[in-house]
Formats: sequence, structure tokens, C-alpha cells
Amino acid sequence: MGRLRLFAVIPLLMLFSFVMALSVTVAPAGAAAPSGRTITATPAEDEGADLVLLNRPVVRFRGSLLGATPQQRARRGENNLAELLQRGGDDTVSTRPTELGNIVLVGGQMAFVLTEGDADRLAGQTLATLTDATVARLRQVIAESRESRDSEALLKGLSLAVLESGVALALLAGLTRLHRWVGARLLAAVSRQAERLTLAGTELIRGDRILAIVRRLVNALYGFLLTVLVYAWLGQVLARFPYTRAWGEQLNGYFLGIAAGFADGILSTLPNLLVAALMFLLARGVVGLLRPLFDHVSSSGNRIGWLDRDTVEPTRKIANLLIWVFALVMAYPYLPGAQTEAFKGMSVLIGLMVSLGASSIVGQGASGLILMYSRTLRSGEYVRIGEHEGTIVALNLFTTRLRTGRGAEITLPNSLIVGSATHNYSRTAGGASFALDTTVSIGYDTPWRQVEALLIEAALRTPGVLQQPAPRVFQTALSDFYPEYCLVVQASPAGPSPRAEVLSRLHAHIQDVFNEYGVQIMSPHYIDDPASAKLVPKTRWAPPPAAGSGP
Repeated sequence: MGRLRLFAVIPLLMLFSFVMALSVTVAPAGAAAPSGRTITATPAEDEGADLVLLNRPVVRFRGSLLGATPQQRARRGENNLAELLQRGGDDTVSTRPTELGNIVLVGGQMAFVLTEGDADRLAGQTLATLTDATVARLRQVIAESRESRDSEALLKGLSLAVLESGVALALLAGLTRLHRWVGARLLAAVSRQAERLTLAGTELIRGDRILAIVRRLVNALYGFLLTVLVYAWLGQVLARFPYTRAWGEQLNGYFLGIAAGFADGILSTLPNLLVAALMFLLARGVVGLLRPLFDHVSSSGNRIGWLDRDTVEPTRKIANLLIWVFALVMAYPYLPGAQTEAFKGMSVLIGLMVSLGASSIVGQGASGLILMYSRTLRSGEYVRIGEHEGTIVALNLFTTRLRTGRGAEITLPNSLIVGSATHNYSRTAGGASFALDTTVSIGYDTPWRQVEALLIEAALRTPGVLQQPAPRVFQTALSDFYPEYCLVVQASPAGPSPRAEVLSRLHAHIQDVFNEYGVQIMSPHYIDDPASAKLVPKTRWAPPPAAGSGP
């Protein structure tokens, strides 16, 4: 509907311009031109009055002459020019200096007088320069008035306007098709990319909102290009007819002025943009030179000085960040608008926001770097941090993620890890194995050699427990009623969950072995001997509903 209205407006504007020009052509000889149509005097209390012919200003009267105000002088000049142009004949423009000023003549007849008071002294204008400019404008207006009475010239202008309108309509149709084609493909591409913006299966940004924003941007660009096209067409069509030529020239001049301003701004900032681009290209080149070194250490595992597989990734990120920040600092003075007050104010605001909010971020980042470069933790190791125990699945700059044997994932701030005691169960043995321990308390009436043998036999029965290094038993305490025995083994599960399963199976085998040999477990505390030993005979190891199950 909007384009149909536009198609209807274009012929109406052409018809309006042609009718106005034709009305000037068919004015009867000897009739005064209506002042509201071809010649107007625009009063201005402080700046004078303008004399306008065919919508084109000829001169501005600023001073009085023989008691006549600028407004009265403009009206008299209007009447004189109307009579001279309607009378026809010689329309040569000339001037004659007098004591009052310079008389402007048309065909040897006085049109108006220019005085010293009419010159714009603030602009450095003199009476001579004012006279020359007025004569040039008056000759142009008279030529256009002559053209407005030439039917052949009007038909030629109308033909050119029709041709230009046809070209504008063709460009409009092409622009509309291009808008539909680009919009459909761009929306399809954005929709495909939006589906990939997920984190752990969660959509980061709603796809329909992204599509709505892109659709509005495409429509806004289409509207802007459409406005430019209609603006350019209107200026060209109006410039084809004498009566509306001044309007068309004003439209074209404004449009060209804006375009020239943009072009001048682009050309003036182009050298600085090239310098800034060179800074970023150098930064990209340095990053590219360092990439093979980091990739070699990451893939081969070979150590180069202090750089190894554990520190290569954080080192890569820190090096890239420093390089790009350095490039940004070096290119900052060459960016367009960098010296403006608005740009400086924005820089101060960003610096203030960073300084206020960066204290905790810097602390977390420093803690992450300490963990990475001190090699306290590595991905895949089984650790205990405070009350949390699990396998490290990710060691980042700000946080560390643990996955427990029960399937839960815990995210810990790096500052908390640095300030806590860390138990690493994977460093005592090579490879992916880790230490596993459990404690039991047995009465003094059971020989300690038997207890150690039972614990070792239970460990060797447990799947996942390594035979080398061999399980070991330590007597960690001699309490009032019992000694405490700590069984330490090495296990090698395939992931974080099997560790809990290994520990569960180890506890199950300890119970089975102690029941087989008739040794009662008194954990965690031995208080008194019961009336009968707390043992489970083998015939009752799998009562319903656990029949047939085993460790």
C-alpha cells in the first residue's frame, strides 16, 4: 500500500510543476503577475525585505531610501519588474551609478535602486559586490522567465521529467526486489546461526528476537535508500521547470552538501583509519607467529622452558589479550572522533566502571593464574577442596568445576581454592590412578596382623583397585578401646563416577571378608562388647529382595 501511494504521488508532483510553469506561460500580456505567485516581498523587521521572482531571491533591501522602508522598496521593485517582464521586448539588465546608489535597469527602464545601506557589512559586502551579485541573479531570473513563456522548452522539460520518473520507478522496483531477496536470505542465515547460540543446551538469545531485530534493520535500510531515491528524483524533476527550478536546486544542493560532507569526512579520516588498521594487522600477524609455538606444545606435550601442556592454553589467551590491548591502545589516537569531548567522556566512564567492578574480577583471575602456573591442579585429577570432593573437569581463569562421583557438578571460585587446603589424590601415583582410603576400628582382642591381612584381601578382591603399588594398612591410632586401621589403595577408574563405585565395592568386600573370618567391625567407635558377636553368616549375605546380588 505504501508503494502504491508513492507511485500516485510521483505523477501528481510532475503535474503540479508543469501546471505552474504553464500558468506563467499563458498569462495575458499587460497583466500584472500576481505577487503571491511570481514576485513576493518578504518583510523582516531586523534584516530587511527580500525581492523574490519565480521563487528565486533577487536582492534583499536592508536600508530605507527617501523615506521608503525596505518593505516598501521591495513592493515597488516587485511592481516595476512585473510591468517590465509582462511588456516584453528588450530585457537587458544594466546599472547606472548615482548619488543615491546604483540604479538597476531592465531594457533601459528603472527596476529598483541599491544603496550603501543594502550591503551586508557583517559579511564584508560592498555596494559594488552587491550590485554585481544582484545583476547576475536578475539575469538568471529573466532568462528563466523567458523560458517559462517558451512552450517548446516546457515540453522538453516535461519529457525529461517523464524519462527521469521512469528511471526512478525502475530503480524503485529493482530496490524492492533486492530488499526482498536480501531480506529472505539474510533472515535465513541469521536463523541458522541463532540455532547455534546455545550453552549446555540452553538458548542464549531467543531466535525470534534476533530475527525481529534483523528484519527491522533491513527495513530501515530499505526505507533509507527509498527516501534517498525519492529525494533525488524530486530534486531533478523540480529543476526541469523554471517556476520550481529554485526548489529543485535547493534540494539538490542540500543533498550534495550532505554527500560532500560525508565524503570529506571519510577522506580526512582515511589516513588515520589506515594507520589504525595497520596496528591491528600487525597485532594479528604477531598472534599468527605465536600460534605454531603454542600448538606444538599443546599437541606434542613437549616442554619449552616453563611452558608445558598445562600452561600453554592460559599463556596463549594472556598473550593474545595483551597483544590486542596493546594494538588498541596504539590505534586509539587514530580512531575517528578519538579527540572529541564525547569520546573522551565515554573513555572516562568506561575506565571508572572497570576500576569499580574489576577488583573481584582481577582477584579471581589472579587466583586462576596461580592455580594454572603453580600446577596445583590439573584437569582429570581427583581432589578434595574443603568439603567438596570430585574430579576436575575444567580449570578456567575464574572458576574450577568438579564432578562428584554421585553425578553432581560443583563450580568453585578460584579465590576460594587458593585460600583452602587442597587434597590431591592423583599425584601420588603415575597415570590416571588416584589414592583411595578408608578407616575401620577393631577391638584389641583381634590380632592386628589378622586385621591387616583381611583389609588387604578385601582390597585385592575389589575391581578397579591396582595391585601395584600394593595396598597398604596403617594403624593411625591406639584409642582407649580399639586401634584404628587405615587402608590405602591405588585405583584407576575411567571417569569420576566409577570412583564412588570403587569405594562402595571396597566397603562391601571389607564387610564380606570380615564376616567370613568371624571378625566383628566396631566402627566408628568401640564402646563395649555385645552379648553376641555382630556377624552375618554367609548363608544370609543375600536375603530377599537382594537374592542373587553381590559386590
